[in-house]
Amino acid sequence: MNEKQLSAQDFGPAFKAFLEQAASGVERQEAPFVETIRDHLGVDPRELEVVTQSLEPTERPNLQVALDAYLEPGGRSARIIGIVPPNGSGGVTITELISRRRGGFYGDSSIQIGPVEHVRIDLGEGTTLTCIHTALLLVESERGPVVVLIANGRLQGIVRERIEVQAMAPDREAAEAVLTDLRQEMRRRNVYRGRAISLEKTNYSGTKVNFHSIPTIERDQIILPEGVLERVESQAIVFSEQIERLRAAKRHLRRGLLLHGPPGTGKTMTAMYVAGRLPGRTVVLLTGSGLAMIEESVAFARMLEPSLVILEDVDLVAQERTRQLPGQNAVLFELLNQMDGITEDADVIFLLTTNRPDLLESALASRPGRIDQAVEIPLPDAACRRRLFDLYAEGLALDGELDRLVERTRGVSAAFIRELLRKAALLAVTESSNGFRVSDRHLDEALNDLVIEGGELTKVLLGGPPAPVA
Repeated sequence: MNEKQLSAQDFGPAFKAFLEQAASGVERQEAPFVETIRDHLGVDPRELEVVTQSLEPTERPNLQVALDAYLEPGGRSARIIGIVPPNGSGGVTITELISRRRGGFYGDSSIQIGPVEHVRIDLGEGTTLTCIHTALLLVESERGPVVVLIANGRLQGIVRERIEVQAMAPDREAAEAVLTDLRQEMRRRNVYRGRAISLEKTNYSGTKVNFHSIPTIERDQIILPEGVLERVESQAIVFSEQIERLRAAKRHLRRGLLLHGPPGTGKTMTAMYVAGRLPGRTVVLLTGSGLAMIEESVAFARMLEPSLVILEDVDLVAQERTRQLPGQNAVLFELLNQMDGITEDADVIFLLTTNRPDLLESALASRPGRIDQAVEIPLPDAACRRRLFDLYAEGLALDGELDRLVERTRGVSAAFIRELLRKAALLAVTESSNGFRVSDRHLDEALNDLVIEGGELTKVLLGGPPAPVA
């Protein structure tokens, strides 16, 4: 029997017909979420509208605490359903939940019901918050049934670093109201408010919030000439205590304070003291990789006011333009722009420190509204050095003659005196097991180690004297 051979030209149409015939015999079903959502809302979800709220990844813990508050006992409830997308990305939408179908010649391509996916978020001080990562919530509210989806965002088909919160209800206003309620709860219960934080970029162009602990510094630990600390307190602490009266008098609230002086004089310690004296005020630290996120950091400060923005060693980014290295101008301009962008009624304090005020951009140093007051933190005079020895010698048996020590340490910083006593104590304890009895010999050896053996770099880092001490 002779069979007619199929030509290459005829193969394509024949194979297409075969696929269509095969596919027609495969059962096609509704997407699994269609029935679930229809039973909850009481109507076909494919005929309803979707409302979307896009959030930054840093808002995930705020969204979770808002959800928890929204669903507190009082008439509201939610059934939470897990989602398993075909590619495991978590980047889904309500539209996709109700439009993808099972079956077909190429297999099941629908989004499936599965376990609820959670993620643990670090909130600092050893605490974490377990947050929903991807899930569908069937909400019963006072406005009727609402469907809320929490999932990753999408941009041109690519999952991105965003959180998409979508809502659907028989009445679109009810869906919008739920998202509005969640947003209000997020602002009210923001987990970053009143904390010390800094921002850094992640590998995926996202933002990470780091939490910090502000050290407890008592007022008598700040050793400064008479009147200096009072000026700092007046500009930041006293000002904050009178904020409501100033607001009622329509006085501008935004302010800037610059602490300047040689290395090791206590600028950082003073800044931390100020932060500790402002309970409830959000502290935003600009440091390290966070300098690349000045705009985002200042935006946090505005959102979480009252706030305090601390930028140490501002001379490293705000030098005279003629002295700058490539790339520094961009940071300087961003800093100036963000300080200018703060409205006068925003309760935001900028506290900057510098070792070199002479190098600062004149616009930063002198223009009102950027820096309202500059306070010098000087090298300690004789009276301050005596107080510093008393402070840092606590717990030591100091046999050295105090007047001689005060005289020999002219021109040194507070950090230098602290390190001098630490080294002397180390020498003393290695020679005796009877405790920290520090003699003049131990102090002389420690002083020689810092001034002579340590070299110029050590003196610069610790605020040592410009020449060896006699």
